[in-house]
Amino acid sequence: MGWVMMSERELNRVEVLAQVDDGRLSVDNAANILALTRRQIFRLLKRYRQDGASAIRHKARGKPPNNRIHKGKRDYALSLIKEQYRDFGPTLAAELLAEHHGIKVSRETVRKWMVEDGMWLSRKQRRVLHQPRLRRECFGELIQIDGSDHRWFEDRAPPCTLLVFIDDATSTLMELRFVKSESTFSYFEALEGYLHNHGRPVAFYSDKHTVFRVAKEDAKGGARITQFGRALSELNVEILCANTSQAKGRVERANRTLQDRLVKELRLASISDMEAGNAYLKGFKERHNAKFAKAPAKPDNLHRALNVEPDRLADVLCWRENRYVGKQLTFSYDRKRIMLEENDVTRGLIGKYVDTYAFVDGRFEVRFKGRSLPYKIFDMDQRVTHAAITDNKRLGAVLEYIKEQQDAAPAKYPVRTNSGKMGYKPNGRRQGRPSGSRAKTKIANAAE
Repeated sequence: MGWVMMSERELNRVEVLAQVDDGRLSVDNAANILALTRRQIFRLLKRYRQDGASAIRHKARGKPPNNRIHKGKRDYALSLIKEQYRDFGPTLAAELLAEHHGIKVSRETVRKWMVEDGMWLSRKQRRVLHQPRLRRECFGELIQIDGSDHRWFEDRAPPCTLLVFIDDATSTLMELRFVKSESTFSYFEALEGYLHNHGRPVAFYSDKHTVFRVAKEDAKGGARITQFGRALSELNVEILCANTSQAKGRVERANRTLQDRLVKELRLASISDMEAGNAYLKGFKERHNAKFAKAPAKPDNLHRALNVEPDRLADVLCWRENRYVGKQLTFSYDRKRIMLEENDVTRGLIGKYVDTYAFVDGRFEVRFKGRSLPYKIFDMDQRVTHAAITDNKRLGAVLEYIKEQQDAAPAKYPVRTNSGKMGYKPNGRRQGRPSGSRAKTKIANAAE
C-alpha cells in the first residue's frame, strides 16, 4: 500500500537506495543521481534499512497543512456572502470581503467555498447544451443567411464581409457575395442574385441583426418591420430569427470552413479586390457544393417562381419611405432637402405624402401614386454626424467612409453658418450702429 501512495520522486529514491543497500551503487553516485548530499543519503539509507520503503514517504502526508484557513473563518465568510453577496461572483465577493470585512482570501478559495456550499456553479455546470436540430427535409424549405466579417484577402486589401446563403436541408451554398458590410442594400443585392438563380424559398433563417428585425420594442413607424422584411413580405417569403448563434449552426460552420479554404484559394489565384472575388465565387461555389453538399431527405424542390415581373423586382428590393410635403414643395431625406419642381401635379401635393425610392445602384426617385416626380436636391452638410449610432457590423465600413471624407476635406475645414448656407453675401458695410453718435459728430465738426 505504501508503494501505491508514493509519488514518482519517492519511488525513484527507494530504487536508488535499494541499489546502494545491495552494493550495486556507491553513495557518491547516489548523491549525484538524487541531487542530495552524502549526509542526506546516509540519513535516508538508515531510515530505509530500519522501516523499509514506506519510511521514505513524506512525514506530512495525510496531515492538514500548516497554512490551512481555520474552519471558523471559512464559515464566517460564507455567512457574509449568503447575507450580503448572495448573487455576487467569487471575484467580486473576495474583493468585498477584503475591503469591508478584513477577510483576505484568494478568489479561487472563495470560488471553492461557494461551489462546495452550492452558491456557485462551475463553468462546466453552467454550460448550456444545445441539442442538434435535424435538417429540414426538402431543398428550398429553409435558407440560413449570415454575414462573415473577415480579412478575406489577407493583407492585400482591407477587411470586408462575405454574405452566405446556405440551404438547411442539403448544406448547399446558394449565394455568396463580397460586400463592404452587412447592410440592407448589400442583402438586397445578394437576394436579387438568389431570386434570379433559384426562385423564392419558403423562409430565410437569420440572426437578430437590425437588417432583419426591429430591435426597438416601442418602434412607432414601419409597422415593426424592416425594409428587408417588407421586401420579403411582398415576395411572400418568411423571415425567421434565431435566438442564438448555435441555432443557425449550419451557416456558422460554413463560415469557418470558408475562412480557411476560400482565403487560401483567393491567395493562390492572386485575387485582391471584391470585384474579382465575386467573379471567382461562382466557380468556387460549384466545387464546394460538389464536395460537401448532401442529398435531401425528400426530393421535392420548394423554390417557387417570382410573383413579380423581373423588371419590377428593383421596386421591391429598395428602400421605400413616405415623406410629408411642406408648403414650399420640400421635404427632408437623409440630411438633404428635396424640392419638388413645380408643375400641374406637384402643386396639389402640399400637405400630402409622397413615396421615396432609394435603389441598390444609387438611384433615387420620388413618386406619387406610381408616377415619378421631378425634384432638386439641396445638399446639406454631407458627413457622418457626431455621436451617430453605428451598428457594430457596419463600423468598419463607416470608418472607411469617414477617412475618405476627411482626406477629401480642405486643410482648414470651412465653418458653414446658416447665413452662408442660405446664400447671404456681405455688402461691405459694418453691421449695427455706425461708430460715434450724432453728438460726437457735432462736437467734432465744431472743433474743426
